[in-house]
Amino acid sequence: SSSSSSSSSSFYNIGLDAIASNEVCVVILAGGQGTRLGYDGPKGMYSIGLPSNKSLFQLIAERIQKLQQLAAAASKTTFVGSDGVVIPCYIMTSPMNDRPTAEYFERNNYFGLDKSNVKFFTQGVLPCLDTNDKIILQSKFECAMAPDGNGGIYTAIQSCGILNELQTVRRTIQYVHVFSIDNALVRPADPSFLGYCIATNADCGNKVVWKSNAHEQVGVMAQRNGRPCILEYSDVDSATVEQVDPLTGKLLYGAGNICNHFFTVDFLQTVVLPNMNAMYHMAHKKIPFYDSEVDDTVTPLSNNGIKLESFIFDVFPLSTRMAVYEVPRGEEFAPVKNAIGSPTDSPDTARHMISTLAKHWAVRAGAVLLHNDEPNICEISPLVSYAGEGLGGEDGLLSKIGKVLVCPFQLQLDKK
Repeated sequence: SSSSSSSSSSFYNIGLDAIASNEVCVVILAGGQGTRLGYDGPKGMYSIGLPSNKSLFQLIAERIQKLQQLAAAASKTTFVGSDGVVIPCYIMTSPMNDRPTAEYFERNNYFGLDKSNVKFFTQGVLPCLDTNDKIILQSKFECAMAPDGNGGIYTAIQSCGILNELQTVRRTIQYVHVFSIDNALVRPADPSFLGYCIATNADCGNKVVWKSNAHEQVGVMAQRNGRPCILEYSDVDSATVEQVDPLTGKLLYGAGNICNHFFTVDFLQTVVLPNMNAMYHMAHKKIPFYDSEVDDTVTPLSNNGIKLESFIFDVFPLSTRMAVYEVPRGEEFAPVKNAIGSPTDSPDTARHMISTLAKHWAVRAGAVLLHNDEPNICEISPLVSYAGEGLGGEDGLLSKIGKVLVCPFQLQLDKK
């Protein structure tokens, strides 16, 4: 299905009702560093240069806040807080960035979220192997270790007690929304996506955007032996990626994977975890090793070993009720992967997409934009609007501040 379908409003209401009933939590995959962005720290702490200077973590936290308020208002019986509507937020870090991430949230008062509803847990690490399947020594007394990939989420939620918490302390939680930190437009606990998955009784769901062209380097949804899977771009030849569906004229393999997934707690517990042992891939890498001849750690010039890793989508073939939900790229996918100045997937492109969407929301709500033809960055705070709501109409923000907006505008709570 797609967010543009005629049923999208009913899916939204189903999802919002699940949130109001405290049946939903989110997991943020935030183990990465900002190295490729030229930033020395956890990627979630990086600011893409919006007028507000908000980090990726802050944008997500504020969207969660706003969504809790929307769900509470829609239910008319509950309020936000420990005894009302809560979307628990679990943040998967790496051993390298766990402490800086936790300290960052503490310093910033959890960006308005209740501290008790934000938990950090670390993804696992696995020993690196040489070509003879023996563990590599990094130093005289230390094994070479590497993160186990974003598929490590499954064993981590078990070993770190997250799954146990969902089954005991937070027994109302039935649905888990998992997404990567490096999408500046991500909608945490998106009611429409959740609602679609719930309405179709899915055990697993994948939110996708359509590929911009046949050779865009993203994995795509497919079926292998009748089971859902992700085809990695590197595993598919040119002739295959260029195939077009004769009925629609669209790419046959066009549903791009953006690391945005839905799972039921039951699926994770009873299907995924019992099958994790067969999920590891081998990645040939240059791994620093201890050289006894020089009594020091040496960095090799070529691949000398194997890192074991798993991917979060490795569990898709285990699903018997897979849901695929397509959303518009311009509204929900602004990846932040490459350095400033890069033509794609950079802080610049993400900032521009957020600004373009802010202008679109404002115009849709009845605003008149001045100086819109000039290069500028506009921004609507997530605390003002989660997905464009709350701006138009008699009670909307524009009725209070006026419908003429001078670009670059910045809409925040109680001020232009």
